[in-house]
Amino acid sequence: MKTDVERWIKNDGEEFLRRIGIKEGYVVLDFGCNEGHYTIPAAKVVGNKGMVYAIDIDKGPLDRLKRMAEKEGLENILIIQNSGENIPLKNESVDVVLLYDVLHYMNKSKRKRLFNEVYRILRQDGFLSVYPRHTLENHPLWEFADVTLEEVRKEIEDANFNFIRSFLTILIHDENYTKDHVLNFGKSKKW
Repeated sequence: MKTDVERWIKNDGEEFLRRIGIKEGYVVLDFGCNEGHYTIPAAKVVGNKGMVYAIDIDKGPLDRLKRMAEKEGLENILIIQNSGENIPLKNESVDVVLLYDVLHYMNKSKRKRLFNEVYRILRQDGFLSVYPRHTLENHPLWEFADVTLEEVRKEIEDANFNFIRSFLTILIHDENYTKDHVLNFGKSKKW
């Protein structure tokens, strides 16, 4: 019997990422990737013509991600250990940035710096996808303990992003499936 993570990695994660807008050939950044529950499916979706940058602060999860990528035969993942909100990528070099279950670790000032970096590296027609877990409405924790989902949306819009849409969807959180909101934002006015 497969675990939720195994089902997610083998099938459901790819379907989810396609549904939010990731396509073959895209360059994706999974910021705060942990051990890669979104990185691995993203690498499968973008294929050999695409690339996934996986950034996290913790070496242990990145080592597990590296082993899983090797096991899956994925060569389009670049793993980067990085300790801050500065992103070591070129301007306008990424099609999609995933900020999934990571923002609650940062205070508002750090989030603002991160959003500025995301804006810098995102291509003009790219998009930012956010899974703002641990808001006031959903298991409040750390820096999001008194922040609502709507306040997260406003904070990102204040960083010059255009709200595209919200998804209430099934996705993976830690080791289990959950139903939660994902918010997509565009950089350009095309959205």
